[in-house]
This record gives sequence, C-alpha cells and structure tokens, in this order.
Amino acid sequence: MLLLLPWLAVLCVKDLKTRRLPNVWTLGGLACALVLDFVQGGGAGLTDGLAAAGVCILFLLIPFFVRAAGGGDVKMLAACGAFVGMKQVLLLLIAVSFAGFFVALALLVTGKVGAARMKHAFRTLFDWRYDRAAGRAALPPKEDEGNRVPFGLAIAIGTVTTVALEVLG
Repeated sequence: MLLLLPWLAVLCVKDLKTRRLPNVWTLGGLACALVLDFVQGGGAGLTDGLAAAGVCILFLLIPFFVRAAGGGDVKMLAACGAFVGMKQVLLLLIAVSFAGFFVALALLVTGKVGAARMKHAFRTLFDWRYDRAAGRAALPPKEDEGNRVPFGLAIAIGTVTTVALEVLG
C-alpha cells in the first residue's frame, strides 16, 4: 500500500495538470504490479494479476472506443487491477465508478470541466428526438483539454478505497 500511494499521487497530479497519463508511469506501474504478484504468489499470483488487469481493460474498452476514456486511463486501471487481484477487482471497479461520478460532478460544479460534451453524450443516449448531427457540430473541439475529466483521479480514489477496505476488513 505504501508503494502504491506515491505512484497514484504522481499520476493524479499529471492527469490534473495535463490531462495525460504517461506510458512510463502507467505501464511501469503495471509491470511493478505483475512482478509483485509473481514474487508474492508465483505463477498463480502472476495469473491472478494478469486476469484482474484484463478484466479492468475490458471494463474500459467500450468507453475507450467511443473516446470517453483515454488510453492512459485504461492502462492505469489495468495496473491498479493487477495490484488488487481478482479477489478485489469487482470492488475496485465499483469504487472507481462511484469515484468517477463524484469527481466529474465536483469538476462540473466548480466549472473546471465544460459540460457540453457530457450533455451531448447523455442526450444521445436518452433523448430519441435529439438531433445528433447538429449536436455534434456544436461541440467544442476535442483538443480543448477543459472538456476532459481527469479520470486518473477517480481511478486513484477507487484504488485507495479498495485497498483500504481490504486492509481494514
């Protein structure tokens, strides 16, 4: 747990400042988690870590393909999944989901993130009368970083929550 906190803190700061999660940090964290899994549990531990990382990748696969999540988010969540293992992966995904909702809500309320893309996404999903083409044309450019929620913060909060619940429970 103590090794996990500085890594998560660095990734949170990088994501909040630049809206990017560098490969050296995300893939490095995944490699460290898998090595730790192997050291602690041998081949079975490594298999467990790989399986948990795979479940986490599948969890963010659709959001990644519709550009609701970035590649760094997928790699960071995979690394966190490898850290917690299959026993805790469902709790991790639930905790990350709830944290993501509250992080996005807090950033919307404070005006740190623009609401146009989120509003468009919800209307596309739930309003059959919505003109998707006109709505898409009115969106701000994708390159505008003010429209992206730094999901790395939610992943970190969910991971810390999961590990803390495992330690306490």
